[in-house]
Amino acid sequence: MRVCQRFAVSLLLGVALQAALPVAAQQALDVGLEAPDEVRELLERHVRLLRKDEQKLPEAAADRRAMSRRAQREVEQLLATEGYFSPSVRVDRSEAGRWLLKVEPGTRTTVGQVSIAFEGEVTAASDDPGAGGEAYLEALRGRWSLPQGAPFRQADWDAAKQALLDAVAARRYAAARIVASRAEIDPGTASARLSVTLDSGPAFYLGALDVSGLQELPADLVQRYSRLQEGEPYDREALLAFQTGLQNTPHFASVTVAIDRDPALAKAVPVRVQVTEAKPRYLGFGVGVSSNTGFRVEASYRDSNLFHRAWELSTGLRIEQRRQSAYADIFLPPSGRHRDSFGALVDRSDLEGLKISSQAVGATRNTVRGDIETQLALRLQHERIQPSGAEASSQNTLTLNWTWLRRAVDDLLDPTRGYVLEFQVGGGAAVALADQDFVRLYGRAVRYQPVGERDVLILRGEAGVTLADSREGIPQDFLFRTGGAQSVRGYAYQSLGVREGRATVGGRYLGTMSAEYVRWFEPQWGGAVFVDAGDAADTRGDFDLRTGYGVGARWRSPAGPLAVDLAWGHDERKLRLHFGVAVAF
Repeated sequence: MRVCQRFAVSLLLGVALQAALPVAAQQALDVGLEAPDEVRELLERHVRLLRKDEQKLPEAAADRRAMSRRAQREVEQLLATEGYFSPSVRVDRSEAGRWLLKVEPGTRTTVGQVSIAFEGEVTAASDDPGAGGEAYLEALRGRWSLPQGAPFRQADWDAAKQALLDAVAARRYAAARIVASRAEIDPGTASARLSVTLDSGPAFYLGALDVSGLQELPADLVQRYSRLQEGEPYDREALLAFQTGLQNTPHFASVTVAIDRDPALAKAVPVRVQVTEAKPRYLGFGVGVSSNTGFRVEASYRDSNLFHRAWELSTGLRIEQRRQSAYADIFLPPSGRHRDSFGALVDRSDLEGLKISSQAVGATRNTVRGDIETQLALRLQHERIQPSGAEASSQNTLTLNWTWLRRAVDDLLDPTRGYVLEFQVGGGAAVALADQDFVRLYGRAVRYQPVGERDVLILRGEAGVTLADSREGIPQDFLFRTGGAQSVRGYAYQSLGVREGRATVGGRYLGTMSAEYVRWFEPQWGGAVFVDAGDAADTRGDFDLRTGYGVGARWRSPAGPLAVDLAWGHDERKLRLHFGVAVAF
C-alpha cells in the first residue's frame, strides 16, 4: 500500500513539473492596437489578445500563427456586429517581443431596404384602429427603429425585431411571433437588405380569473380587486396594472398575473393569478421630529385579515410635543372602483395658544379612476376649543365633505414633472346638529416644471372660503389657519389666522402662494431658493399677504426629498428653521 502511495505521489509531481515547464518558458508579449477611434473601445474590451493575462508568447511557431489567426477572426466577428463586413486585419510581428494589431474597419454597412410583412388576424380590417387593418400595419412599419439609411448593427437589428414583436403582442395578439427574418449584406455596396415576417396569430380575449395560493383570505378577494372584464381584448398593460395593484395591498407578499399563450384558448383565455399571502399582522414603532409639532413617538398596529374577511384594521397612537392623537380605522375590500372605510379619532393639540380637543367617528368612500381620486366623508364630531385669554366653547357637528384629487406627476415620492390638483366642498347644517349652516370651499394646485437636466421649478397656490354668517360654532377643520413648512415659511406653524385673546384661531378666508427653485448638485443632494406669501383671515378686509423667503437644502431619502429650509418672515422680521418631506400628496 505504501509503495502505491509513493508511486502516485511521484507520478503527480512528474505531471505537475511537465505542465509547469512550458508556462515557465513562455515570454511576456507586448501587444499594441492600431485602429480608428470608432472601433478602438470595442476591440480593447473584447479581443482576448489585448488582455494583459493573455499576452504570453508561445514557444512553438505553429502556436504563434494559431494565436494570430484567432485574434484576426475575433476582430472580424466583432466588427461584423457593428456593420463592418469588409475589414482589413493583420498582425505585425516584425518586432521581437511585440505584436501590433492593425485594423482598418472599412466602410460601415447601412440599411438599404426594409421589408416588413404580416400574417394572421392582424391583417384583417377592424373598427378598432389599434387592433388590425392596413392603417394599423402601416403605423407599425412607420415605427420600425432601423430605417433605410441607418447604420446596420446586429444589436440594433435584434432590438428592432423585438420592438416590433412587443408592439403587436402587447395588445390582443399574445401569441404573436416572428416566423422569418433575414439580413442580406452586400459587401460591394456596403448595404443591408432587411426582411421580417410576423405572424400575429389569433386575437386573445380574457376569460375568468384562475386564482391559486389563497389560504386564510376570502376566496373572492382577488376578484374584488380586479377591474378586468371577461370578453375584453387581452392587454398586457392592464394585466400588469392588476398585478401591481394586488402587490400594493397589504394582503400579499408576492403576486403573478399571466395568461397561457396557447392559440387554442384565444377566445376566452383564463387569467392565472398566483399569490402568496403576507403575514396579516404588523406592529410598528417610530420616532421623528417636525418643525411644526416638535418631537414625536408613535406606535401602530395593522391586521389585514380582520375576522378572516380581509378587512384591514389600522390603529395607532401618536404623541407629539404639541399634538397627540389615537385612531382606529377599518378598510373594507374594494367593490369595483369604490372602497369604503369607517373609523374613530381622538385628537388633542396646543398650537399658537389654541387648545383643541376633539373626538370623531365617521365613514368614507374612496373612488379611484386612473390618476383621479374622489372621497366622500361623513363625520360626527365633538370639539372643544380653548383659546388662551378667551372664553372656551364646544359643539357637536355632523359634516359631509367631498374631495376631488388628481396627481399627474412622474413620481409621487420625488416629483419633477407634472401637477397636483385638489378641490374640496363640504359643510354642515343647523338641522343636523351644527350651530349654523356653513359651506367650505377649498382648492389647491401644485406645478412641477423641470428646468434643464436636473433642476425643477415648483409653483404652488391654495385658496379657501367658508360661507357662513360668522365663524362661531364652526369646527376648526372647516376654518383656516396657515404658516409653517409646506405653507408660508418664515412664520410659525398655523400662526397666521384670527387673533382671539392670545391665541390664533381659524378664519373664513385663506390664500397662499409659493415659488421654489430646486437645483440638484448631486443625484442625492440639492439646494433651493423660495418665496412664500399668504394669510388666513375672518373677513376679506382683514386679509393681508404675509411674505417669507429663504434658502434650503434637499436630500433624496427613501421616503422622498427631505427639505430643510431657513426662512425670513418679512412681517415678523424673524428667521425660522423648517423641515419636512416634499412629496406630491
